[in-house]
Amino acid sequence: MIGDWDNLRSFLALAEEGSLTAAARRLRVSHPTVSRRIKVLEEELGTRLFDRLPEGFQMTAAALELLHDVKQMEQAADAIHRRSAGLSSTHLGTVRISVDETIADFLSRHLADLRSAHQCIEFEVAVAHLSANLSRREADLNIRPQLPDLSQVVRRKLATFGYAVYGAGDFVERAGAAPEELTDLPWVGYDEAHHYMPGQAWQTALLGQRKPAVRSNHGAVVADAIRNRSGIGVLPCFLGDADPDLVRLTAPIPDAATDQWLLVHSDLRNVPRVRIVMDALVELFRTRRAEIAGEAR
Repeated sequence: MIGDWDNLRSFLALAEEGSLTAAARRLRVSHPTVSRRIKVLEEELGTRLFDRLPEGFQMTAAALELLHDVKQMEQAADAIHRRSAGLSSTHLGTVRISVDETIADFLSRHLADLRSAHQCIEFEVAVAHLSANLSRREADLNIRPQLPDLSQVVRRKLATFGYAVYGAGDFVERAGAAPEELTDLPWVGYDEAHHYMPGQAWQTALLGQRKPAVRSNHGAVVADAIRNRSGIGVLPCFLGDADPDLVRLTAPIPDAATDQWLLVHSDLRNVPRVRIVMDALVELFRTRRAEIAGEAR
């Protein structure tokens, strides 16, 4: 008889990730823990589940037979975990919000007000480019520009973020210039792996064969580089307009405007603390609409 769900979770993680490193990272445990759990499970089942190959772990025929059932068990466990949050009527607790660095910057400017109005709730802001898995309860709420094609996810549009070109110091004299008049200046942007970030496709089309002189995979580095005169670049208007060291060099760029959506799993949307935070976020984005769009100047 199999007696430990953690062993099965480790099996599933290793089967889907293909390496101990990735499985351990996903489960937030150590490599030896995953290895030990797999060994125990194999002993309980009396069969080998993985072949240890140079390129990684390959499932055996026995593992392939087990995989479907374990996936169903995980889905049931995830559903219980999500719904357990709604069994209590209390407003107390933590709400975890998954965002990228742009939204994290915006939220951090208003967290004091959110906390002041809702002191019974603790706000946990998790920053990542990739959306959290709401089914696995990696977060209670997502704020993302992408809309997942999942029937269990409820979505609501929060705002459209405006983006423009900003610079500092010697670039001030170019303020109000047409974008094509700025191409001879040094630029700051994202690396190729993050070309999907807002404004990057527009910037690439503008510069043609030229690449930004300074590139990063993180928005805070991009903003700091622009602020410290490494070049000019595209930034969200709420950030650039509020920074006394930066000057907006163009009007908001239509092609860079980005919708942000509030996403929640249907099992969690009526949990009191989650509902409170959802309503508070909707109101925050509503009252800051002009600032977000780049119209509050």
